[in-house]
Amino acid sequence: MSKNNQKQVKNQSAKDGQAASYGAKDIYVLEGLEPVRKRPGMYIGSTGVDGLHHLIWEVVDNSVDEAMAGYAKNIRVELLADGKVSVVDDGRGIPVETHKQTKKSALETVMTTLHAGGKFGGESYKVSGGLHGVGISVVCALSKWMRAEVRRDGGVYEQEYQRGKPQYKIRKIGKSDTTGTKIIFEPDPEIFSTIEFNRKKIIDHLRQQALLTKGVKIEIIDHRDKELFYHAFYFEGGLLSFLKYLNRSEKHLQANPFYVNKNHDNMEVEAAFVYNNEVETQELSFANNIYTPDGGMHLTGFRAALTRYLNDYARNNDYIKKTDDNLTGDDVREGLVAIISVKIREPQFEGQTKARLGNPEARTAAESVVGEALKDFLERNSSDARKIVERAILTAKARKAAKAAKETVLRKGILEGLTLPGKLADCSSRDPAESELFIVEGDSAGGSSKMGRDRRTQAILPLKGKILNVEKARIDKMLANKEIRSLVVALGTAIAESFDLTKLRYHKIVLMTDADVDGSHIRTLLLTLFYRYFPQVIDGGYLYIAQPPLFRIQHGKDVNYVYREEDKNKLTKSFSPDVKLTIQRYKGLGEMNPDQLWETTMDPANRLLKKVLVDDAEEADRLFDVLMGEQVEPRKRFIEAHALTVKNLDI
Repeated sequence: MSKNNQKQVKNQSAKDGQAASYGAKDIYVLEGLEPVRKRPGMYIGSTGVDGLHHLIWEVVDNSVDEAMAGYAKNIRVELLADGKVSVVDDGRGIPVETHKQTKKSALETVMTTLHAGGKFGGESYKVSGGLHGVGISVVCALSKWMRAEVRRDGGVYEQEYQRGKPQYKIRKIGKSDTTGTKIIFEPDPEIFSTIEFNRKKIIDHLRQQALLTKGVKIEIIDHRDKELFYHAFYFEGGLLSFLKYLNRSEKHLQANPFYVNKNHDNMEVEAAFVYNNEVETQELSFANNIYTPDGGMHLTGFRAALTRYLNDYARNNDYIKKTDDNLTGDDVREGLVAIISVKIREPQFEGQTKARLGNPEARTAAESVVGEALKDFLERNSSDARKIVERAILTAKARKAAKAAKETVLRKGILEGLTLPGKLADCSSRDPAESELFIVEGDSAGGSSKMGRDRRTQAILPLKGKILNVEKARIDKMLANKEIRSLVVALGTAIAESFDLTKLRYHKIVLMTDADVDGSHIRTLLLTLFYRYFPQVIDGGYLYIAQPPLFRIQHGKDVNYVYREEDKNKLTKSFSPDVKLTIQRYKGLGEMNPDQLWETTMDPANRLLKKVLVDDAEEADRLFDVLMGEQVEPRKRFIEAHALTVKNLDI
């Protein structure tokens, strides 16, 4: 039995009152790629949108591996009109000769066998991404149909597969004086909940790969629309180009970005950073061009070097007195935008989808390379060094002041108990799973919602006016704001490092603002607050936006509530011209009586709620900076660029 075979136990339900059998006949062995089809989530994370796109990532990773090895210069991804995907590179091409161990062609072995590939020793790949030979076979297993076309050794070879099984032996179909690999696959609708690829998601991933791989051209062509879409990426600057892309709308604190690219014990370490005049920190980490969202040892090493050498510089140049505490990691990382990338021979990823790098030697290499280069950078760029250190010292002072302010707020909240804040009309239920908090705008809407609510499960917190824009304020100033302080205490989770999601008092937090410009602005300010200081609430799926109706249309005793302008037009046209209609446009929640507000916006049986999700945290972070930050020019450019595409400006 192959060591790649996986044993599965099939439990049969008891029938006719007899116990389920459990003997040798009940032990099932999954051959070849059957384990992948049986448990796809183990290999690609999910069978939803992310898992679907992971198929493309795996094929592209193999092409990028050829580029990192110095053999490929061009990669092309095509989204075909029939739902298939094509990935082509000009690398060496997958070997096609007979494999001694499997007695099959090397191509078939790679495509249909788990843990087979050129990345398990030898000198074919010094570093690689992908799933170490698992990747392309997993794509083959989860595809309804796939064809591999290889150009090498003067010929063109092909083989087709259906759900992981070859349809014929490899065959030569022509001659070629070039080399490379072409993979065309069609995701299996039996496996995936959706087979619709998102072009933006693919573009973002390919841009990232091009930024991480100097001198490689990566193209995307989308044939699915009537008008052909084409885009190409090519960067010579490596992480410096990446850094410039990330900071395209920011004002830098330092004049010269930090950059280093150096080998340490057969490991390549590349790092770049710059400080902005913002409070957010953005750190991206990669191992063999694979994004590690949870960081790992390479990011830990980078952080350690940054904290240590900035403290050393600050003390050696008398920015910090002997009696003062060291700057913390949080102090030196405020406003930092950094990228750390390592190329390592045998990466050890935690989790099949590689969220975190576990190699201890990656920490040593990153800390050594970044530390040595940073020491030199600070000495050569004294003006930048002074700005960075002074910024970190200012952050440390603000941190201490914010801690004192926060503790004062939280102590006050504990003392006030269930009566806090005074304006909160709480629900009687103490079960967070059924409790809802409606955050409403003003006393008028607050009065209607308090009268119309279900008092057992629905709490109302009216806020007066527009809350503080937290994108422009530190936490100490934020907590001094009465409206924000009331909200923090009402949620019950505390804030910052004291945040505890398990203490959230309501599992539905609903932003219910007026359908006008002011209401939209207040909603945006609240979304900014939650995104910056309560991201766990969004990630947990607890934040919603209420959708009050825009119109009340009455014909005799028949009343309809309409939520969109186009729906109003459609409904009114459905009546004959001689029918008299009474149309009321709601500009504010306070215009509704309590019964109407309950029926249209608060009643779980009828209401429309939009759950707040953040699919792309990096892009969301950038847009919050652009739209809510200090810099006017990026916001002006954004408005000019999107002015003609604005819809529903007043809702």
